[in-house]
Amino acid sequence: MKNIKYLWLLAIALGLTACNDESDFEDMLETPEPAPALEVATAGSADFSTFVSVGASFTAGYTDNALFIASQENSFPNIMAKEFAKVGGGTFSQPLMNDNYGGLILGGSPVINPVTNQRLFTERLVFGGAGPVPLQSVNPSAMSTTDFALNNPTGPFNNFGVPGAKSFHMIAPGYGNLSNFPAAANPYAIRMTGSTPNASMLELAVAQNATFFTLSEVGGNDVLGYATSGGDGSNPITPTATFDFALNTLVTGLTANGAKGAIGNLPDITSLSFFTTVAHNPVPLDAATANFLNTASPYAAYNAGIVQAYAFLVANTPLTQEMADAEIAQRTIVFAEAEDNALVIIDEDLRDLTALNPALVNLRQATSTDLITLTAASQIPTGLGVSSPMGDSFVLTPQEQQEIADATAAYNASISAAATSNGLALVDLNSILAQAATMGIQFDNYNLSTNLVTGGLISLDGVHLNARGYALMANAFLDAIDTTYGSNFRASGNVAKADDYGVTYSPSLQ
Repeated sequence: MKNIKYLWLLAIALGLTACNDESDFEDMLETPEPAPALEVATAGSADFSTFVSVGASFTAGYTDNALFIASQENSFPNIMAKEFAKVGGGTFSQPLMNDNYGGLILGGSPVINPVTNQRLFTERLVFGGAGPVPLQSVNPSAMSTTDFALNNPTGPFNNFGVPGAKSFHMIAPGYGNLSNFPAAANPYAIRMTGSTPNASMLELAVAQNATFFTLSEVGGNDVLGYATSGGDGSNPITPTATFDFALNTLVTGLTANGAKGAIGNLPDITSLSFFTTVAHNPVPLDAATANFLNTASPYAAYNAGIVQAYAFLVANTPLTQEMADAEIAQRTIVFAEAEDNALVIIDEDLRDLTALNPALVNLRQATSTDLITLTAASQIPTGLGVSSPMGDSFVLTPQEQQEIADATAAYNASISAAATSNGLALVDLNSILAQAATMGIQFDNYNLSTNLVTGGLISLDGVHLNARGYALMANAFLDAIDTTYGSNFRASGNVAKADDYGVTYSPSLQ
């Protein structure tokens, strides 16, 4: 022990003698130098005194399958407006909902879908311990008080984000006229129009004589509706020519008085957790059930019918046996004693055999290239995709995914051209989401991904961002504005901080 003590003292002595003089020793005791001072905030060539934002659900702050006060306060334009205020930006008014429950009512009652007999505008989702659940399942007293016929707010507003709006809706007169509901009006737009019910979203925005604007998600719903409905044809993709006309009309109107602005392009929506959470092969089966499905269920007769139909085609058409064998293998339904049986789906792109046998609908089992929608999750335990085929509305086949990709690419080319020709800042939301979906994207101390619940970026509905995600989006716009207009939001530290924005809202929030 004495030797250890002396060695310790010797180490101290050597350390002290290594200091050449008293100043060296003082240097060792100095505290670290403070971080360099940030730049003084400047707006560059932009004027943020009157800021308006036009778009759809992301612009509105839609989160967890609903719009509510807290989500609107965390909309990306409202987050941006707080930073704009530091360099001359004015007030930013939003058409706030009446509560934090989410959902809408009409004339004091919920709006019911006459086909499904379900509420059209439901309350928000919350985390139920294992996954997303409706708010009322954990808080039965939660009920929307936002009536779009009786208690709409009065403007003027700065945020013209309308959940569900497609590109051509944003320039359509009467889209906010209650008398046009439900055929041609949107309740969220109705809440904005006030004494000018036939004014379009664009006209409402232009009336504010803005000095700066953002335009975002133009075209998002033009493909999203098709995607979330599984490409079943009930909500078709907007033709590019229609989109281009709407986009150019919007940009022309918003820049008419010399206003500057920023426009965001469209991400690959199929990388969102709404399309990536449910596996194509989530079905566990024991030996007895698998044997029944293979031998005694309608699938056995279907498999035999497929073989007979292709034998006829090989004998009577130019179809080769090799091609027939490949298609038979693709369409044969086979289950096994396993934890990962693939779902049975309807694929309208398969060869139509119903003329030979009406029972031979276009069935096959899903593969890893198919995307199963989040809405299917609650239906699979009831037998959907096993005892009965999964309908087209629950799955995006590779062909349907390609249609979405082609439309998105065409829209983005038009958005890029519009930004360039008008000197607007272009925000590459496509690249941001692609990074989040693959390796994750860093936001301060957090690595955010598109995974449902655990990713920290996407809200509980699997499509829209959470508050932290909207803060990241706001910063992407601020960075693009810095680049285009010479402002210095990033260099001056005037950007959103991740820790100031959460990823979920409490069920007790009212």
